[in-house]
Amino acid sequence: MSTRGGSGGSTAAIPGAAADAVPARGRGPVVAALMLGMALAALDGTVVSTAVPQIVGDLGGFSVFSWLFSGYMLAVTVTLPVYGKLSDTFGRKPVLIAGIVLFLAGSLLCAAAWNMAALIAFRVFQGLGGGALQGTVQTVAADLYPMKERPKIQAKLSTVWAVSAVAGPALGGALASYADWRWIFLINLPVGVLALWLVGRHLVEPVREKSPTPVRIDWAGALCVFATGALLLTALVQGGVAWGWLSAPSLGLFAASAVLCGATVVVERRAAEPVIPGWVWRRRSISAVNLAMGALGLLMVAPTVFLPTYAQSVLGLDPVAAGFVLSVMTLSWPVSAALSNRVYTRIGFRDSAVIGIGLAALILLAFPLLPYPGHAWQPALIMLALGGALGLFQLPLIIAVQSSVGWAERGTATASILFCRQVGQSVGAALFGAIANATITSRLASAPLPGLPDDLDSVSRALAHPAGLSAEGADYLRRAVATAVGHVYVGAAVAGGLALAVLVLLAPRRFPVLAEHDGDTG
Repeated sequence: MSTRGGSGGSTAAIPGAAADAVPARGRGPVVAALMLGMALAALDGTVVSTAVPQIVGDLGGFSVFSWLFSGYMLAVTVTLPVYGKLSDTFGRKPVLIAGIVLFLAGSLLCAAAWNMAALIAFRVFQGLGGGALQGTVQTVAADLYPMKERPKIQAKLSTVWAVSAVAGPALGGALASYADWRWIFLINLPVGVLALWLVGRHLVEPVREKSPTPVRIDWAGALCVFATGALLLTALVQGGVAWGWLSAPSLGLFAASAVLCGATVVVERRAAEPVIPGWVWRRRSISAVNLAMGALGLLMVAPTVFLPTYAQSVLGLDPVAAGFVLSVMTLSWPVSAALSNRVYTRIGFRDSAVIGIGLAALILLAFPLLPYPGHAWQPALIMLALGGALGLFQLPLIIAVQSSVGWAERGTATASILFCRQVGQSVGAALFGAIANATITSRLASAPLPGLPDDLDSVSRALAHPAGLSAEGADYLRRAVATAVGHVYVGAAVAGGLALAVLVLLAPRRFPVLAEHDGDTG
């Protein structure tokens, strides 16, 4: 992979490709494009979430508005493996350009939506572009930098997420309050057009030898992966919300996804160029990381989904202040990631990740020990420490996998990591949601007052407008929420323990690093 003005790619491990490192002066425009592309994906959820009241007030559809997020996430997740394979087959540049174009087209359609059903459909379309952005940006970043320098670009991309977490809610609220909610989608256009121009002008990929046989696209496998993921994620997202876990819709969706999963395995085994090739799971260095990243996705549900509820319902903070309690994690994470190379170059990728996830599990276990009702700085301090631990866990594993494969496999390998993390988040949202609601139900079974709400969402709404609650009832509900979120954090610590066990038992002590990275530790 090279840039205009550079001499070649640092990781062009394919026939006919140069293997010289890209000069630092030639990377700037492409790195800027990657950061802009990542900003499109990172800002999306945080900006939209704060504008939901205005959107619902204009378009209606309160009962289904959650699909503004679920539909987008579903489209991103199920397309990640497809885009990873396409980027290995046709190159990163066309996939990245296609992703930006799809995302911008989806943004324009969202701004023109006339009702909630149309907006949800356009959000799904936008997610088709988001899947290409998330996976391909990470792959191009690995192509641009040799292994020792990859923490630099990863720290920059992590900083984009950190800034988005802080600025996104404020930007979304300002646009919805002082302009119109449609501007939260239109604002994507100038950012995306600039990223598109930079990619088109400055990103030059390594020269590859032409294949003597026509390229075969595994469309059947892509369709099976898409359908399996769509049904499974729909079951996980809507289970316990739109219908019960043991209801006919849930059981039917899980059964259909299991059948399609079996069909996907059969199709992929027969395909000449499968979307999810078998080597992704046969190589311990990749399969172990995929499982660990799935556990990370599970773990991340506790702070990202339940901490804001805790901050507002238990600590009594407003939404903006609650967001800042969470955002401190995104400040320490990129710093830790940027410095992680000083650790893994000494002790190796696996041991660095083991230390990171071990610390994260202990930090998560500290959350239920917080005093009631406590102060905002206490959970914020825990999140600060958690971000530092997870930066030491995630980045070494990503770099390990990307450094263990050649150019022609890097897109698929990177997409598999992101795919497993996204699936883990979906499973975690369903699992921890059930744990939290079971705790609330159990606590309220012996409530001192009759007529109190009986699930986490209803309790949170009641505490947001406590006029109808007595002081005793409000305090009882706050304690119930604190207990429920504490149980979720214990579950997140268990997920961290699972990741630790996977790394110790399955991951190789030293990851295989390609010859082009000789001299670097694995």
